[in-house]
Amino acid sequence: MPLITFSNPGYKDKTVYAVAGSFTETVLKIAKTNKIPISFDCGEGDCGSCVIRVKYLGDKAPMGYHLEEKEIKVLRELGKISKAELEQMIVDDLPSTWRLACQFIPRDEDIVVEYDAP
Repeated sequence: MPLITFSNPGYKDKTVYAVAGSFTETVLKIAKTNKIPISFDCGEGDCGSCVIRVKYLGDKAPMGYHLEEKEIKVLRELGKISKAELEQMIVDDLPSTWRLACQFIPRDEDIVVEYDAP
């Protein structure tokens, strides 16, 4: 089971277990289950209020899911990723460090999630 450490300057870091391979547990759902106050308005990937920064831990290459079109659009609008950065991620086959908590489903790897609180 992967460990997810939620980090925010205003709160004590909290590390929780995520169910590896569930493919349904988003970071937002995991945060809500564990009473971690990540900001969100819609929960559908349309507003961008739940933007998070993901740091992958360990020695192996990150496995996180790649961005879907909806998430790309919102992250571009928020100025979190540029067209050049997006193209480089595709070439290098690496996931983005910026994600939407309501869209990002962690894989079997330990991560740190930096978030804003409401």
